[in-house]
Amino acid sequence: MAEHSTGRLLDILGVGFGLAGAVGGTIGAGILRTPGLVAAQLPTPDLVLAAWLAGGVYALLGAVCIAELAAALPRTGGWTVYAERAFGRRAGLLVGWADWLAHCIGLAWVATTVGDYGQALLPGDLLSPFPLSPRLTGQGIALLVIGLFTLIQLRGLRAGSTSQEWLSLAKAAALLALVTGCFLLPAAPQENRQVLPEVTAAMVALQAVITTYDGWASPVYFAEEFSRPERDLPRSLIGGVLAVSALYLLINAALLHVLPLPQLAASPLPAALAARALVGPAGGAVITAVALLALLGLINTVVMAAPRILFGLGRTGLLPPLVATVNPGGTPSTALLLTSGTGAVLVLTGSFERLLGLGAVLYVALPLAGIASLVVLRWQEPELHRPFRCWAYPLPPLLVGAVSVAFLVGMAVNDPLLCATAAMLVALGWPLSVLARRQDGEAPV
Repeated sequence: MAEHSTGRLLDILGVGFGLAGAVGGTIGAGILRTPGLVAAQLPTPDLVLAAWLAGGVYALLGAVCIAELAAALPRTGGWTVYAERAFGRRAGLLVGWADWLAHCIGLAWVATTVGDYGQALLPGDLLSPFPLSPRLTGQGIALLVIGLFTLIQLRGLRAGSTSQEWLSLAKAAALLALVTGCFLLPAAPQENRQVLPEVTAAMVALQAVITTYDGWASPVYFAEEFSRPERDLPRSLIGGVLAVSALYLLINAALLHVLPLPQLAASPLPAALAARALVGPAGGAVITAVALLALLGLINTVVMAAPRILFGLGRTGLLPPLVATVNPGGTPSTALLLTSGTGAVLVLTGSFERLLGLGAVLYVALPLAGIASLVVLRWQEPELHRPFRCWAYPLPPLLVGAVSVAFLVGMAVNDPLLCATAAMLVALGWPLSVLARRQDGEAPV
């Protein structure tokens, strides 16, 4: 089928943006909280660091797998590009729709978290003339943040990519400053006993770690906007994972340097304890500011990436072609407005527990779709030009696929209704595709 005329994406991105996208799409406020959860499950500092290293290796194996697909099929849209090529248009639609929904859920949750953190930094008398409840104040901040980043993206790819690079750099610098300060403090006494953790506890720790690494695939959503995608995409994916892994290991080593393991394990926000040790009572405000910086970079990544999923679906006729329109700055403007509007509506619903569960199911399933696409395309299209080839194939896809399947099985066993709801939510994309095909006068997929 011929593609719809959509306007032109700009091919101006390079490795700098790719690394910034991978870092910005991965590092959020979770790394400030998750170390305590992981430490609570593992009996020694060495095992805590080993868990974070294992999470980095898992993400690296995934990056090596997806780098082959990204270099061979450098098309904007994310996971839907690979699923459609390997399994057909129906699979491409469902994967893309699920990916976009997961991004919208993530956008709403992160923006709401920004609203909650932002209230803590507002002067107490600033809102005194406006007697708003904390919930309404937080929602207002969240909507303002979504609106701000939407306006930045509407200016075009250059503005969006520049903001991503600066936010990721500022985020990394702030976290490295925290790490450096921790290592300048006296070391806390640690008892490193040779004790093996329980299997269940180790799995809980690894699940938390792997979830904190999620987002490393962000560069693939901009594949054809790289000037040299066959070279820059593998470097962005692999380099981004290595950078995030190094930073995560440094953060955990720094926290273990200043906090005894029991204290780290008992704290819901251990980074705040470390900050208080550095700067005293102002430590809480410092960590809140660092968290906000991390979350703003994450919002920018989501607001950039999610519209490109709709763009890819609209360009190939899987959704109405209107979502594939591109403004002169190289931004899929209609898709951007749909994404930001959906995120804003979810913010106003004010209830995220169930939505976050649905998003977690989708985020685990999507990389699995990419791994399956890699294996199928190796078999179906051995002649496909592959500028980068997965290292030690087929070991990485087998390992990553096994872990992803185990996670999904665990979720299905623990909450079958949640997984069934996620499947039904994905299926809602089907009527939209039928509508798009009928508008074109073609038979449904």
